[in-house]
Amino acid sequence: MSNRPLSGRRRVALALSALLGGTALVAVPMSVPAAAAGGIAVQYRTSASGATADQSEPWFKVRNTGSTTVQLSQVRIRYYFKADSASAGYRFACSWAVKGCANVTGTFGTLAHPTATADRYLEIGFTSTAGTLAPGADTGDMQLRFYQSSWQTLNQADDYSFNGAQTSYADWNKVTAQLAGATVWGTAPAGNDPTDPTDPTDPTDPTDPPGGGKALFDDFSYASSTDPAISAHGWNVRSNSGGPGVPGATWDPSKVTFPVVSGNTVMNLQTSTSGTAESTRQTEVVSKSMKFKNGTYAARVKFADAPASGPDGDHLVQTFFTINDLTAPMADDYAEYDFEYLPNGGWGETGNILYTTSWETYNPDPWQAVNQHTEARQSYAGWHDLVLTIDNSSIKYYIDGQLFGTHDAQYLPERPMSINFNQWLIDLAGQTSTGARAYDEQVDYVLHVKDQVLTPAQVAAKVSAYRGAGTTFVDEVPAS
Repeated sequence: MSNRPLSGRRRVALALSALLGGTALVAVPMSVPAAAAGGIAVQYRTSASGATADQSEPWFKVRNTGSTTVQLSQVRIRYYFKADSASAGYRFACSWAVKGCANVTGTFGTLAHPTATADRYLEIGFTSTAGTLAPGADTGDMQLRFYQSSWQTLNQADDYSFNGAQTSYADWNKVTAQLAGATVWGTAPAGNDPTDPTDPTDPTDPTDPPGGGKALFDDFSYASSTDPAISAHGWNVRSNSGGPGVPGATWDPSKVTFPVVSGNTVMNLQTSTSGTAESTRQTEVVSKSMKFKNGTYAARVKFADAPASGPDGDHLVQTFFTINDLTAPMADDYAEYDFEYLPNGGWGETGNILYTTSWETYNPDPWQAVNQHTEARQSYAGWHDLVLTIDNSSIKYYIDGQLFGTHDAQYLPERPMSINFNQWLIDLAGQTSTGARAYDEQVDYVLHVKDQVLTPAQVAAKVSAYRGAGTTFVDEVPAS
C-alpha cells in the first residue's frame, strides 16, 4: 500500500478538482562485411574492460560506408550478452552522445535461441530527430551503459559482444546493425539473425503499430507557457493554488519552458525553492479534458537526481500520470495511474525510488488507501521511455521497453481521466539550506492511443512516424 501522507493525497484531489473544474527462421548466422550494400559499419570500444563490472559500458560509433544518406531513425544496433540470472532485469542509460542522448534509445530483448554466450540483447535505436548520416560520416561518440536493476555486479566475461581488450574504437562484427529492417552489419549468435521474420519471442523487434486507433500526440513544440497553442491543444499550465506539495507554495506557469535540447524542443518543468513555502515554485501541465481511459499512454521523460543549480537533497517528486477526481471518500469510480520518481527519497524513503501505482480509491480522513504499486530503489536519472497500458484485464507499466509492473483488474478505471505531468516538493525537510536551488524534469513527447494496447516497440514506431511526417501535434480522441 502507498505510504504517502494524508495531506498530500487530499491536496491532489482538491487540486485536480479545481484544475479540471475550469477544464525467429534462419538458423545460420549472417555475416556482412563493412562495405555491404547497406552502407553501415559499427565501431565499438568498452569503457569498463574488467571481466566483472558494476555496469557494462559498450560505446559505439555508426559510420555510413555507402554512397547515399542514411536516416538514423532506420538504424538499429544489437549488443548480445548473457544474463547473470534468469530473473535478472536490466536498465539502459546514455551518459553522453554527440547526437544527443535524447535521440538515442535503448531496449532489451530475449533471444529465441539462447547460446552459451548470449540469451539477451540490448538494442540501440535513434529517434527521428537524430537526423541523418551523409556518406562517409559517423555519429561520433555514443557513450552508453547498462546495469542490473538490482545493481548486482555484472559478469561480462561470458558476453558474446564484449571485448575487454578493445578500449579504442575499431570495427566490431560481434554486434549487428539493421538498416530499414535488413541486417547490414555483423554476426549474431548462432540462430539469432535479427531479421528472422518468424521469431515470435523477440518482443523488441521493430513492429508496425496497428491502424485505426484514435490518438493524441504532442511533441511539445511551443514557444513559451503563454503560447496560445498550448490551450488550443487542450493543455492547462497550472497557476491555481493548492496541493500536492508544500502548503503555501506557488504553482508558477513561467517555470514551464520549452528549450531546444540537441536540436529538439522539449517541455521543461522547473521546481525551485530557497527553503520556505513562500519561495517554493512548483509546476504542472494537465490536459483540460478527462477523456482518456483504456489504451496506451506513453511519454519520454528525463528525470534528474541533482538540481540544475544550488544544493541538493529536497524531497522532490517527478511524475507522469493519468487521473480523475474523487467524487466522494472511497468512491469506487476513482482512478489514478502514476509514474513517480523521488530522487532524494521522501514518504519514509531515504534514497532514490521510482513508484508505479494503480489506485482504486481512498478516504482522505481518516486516511485509507486502496491501491497496488511496484517500486525500484535505484537511480533513474536521465531519459526514459515510460509506457502504461490499460485493457479490460490488467494495467501494465513499462520502462525503457522492459515490463516494470503488472497490476490487477481490480484497479481498472471506471471513468475517463486526464493526462498530467508535474514536479513538486513533498516537504522542506530534506534540505534545510536557505540557498536557492532548482530542479528540472523534461518531457520529449506524450502519446495516447485509445482502446489499443501497443508494445513499447510499437509506441516507438508510432512516434517515429509522426516525427518523420513532421507532425508535432494531433488529437483524434473524442470527448467523453
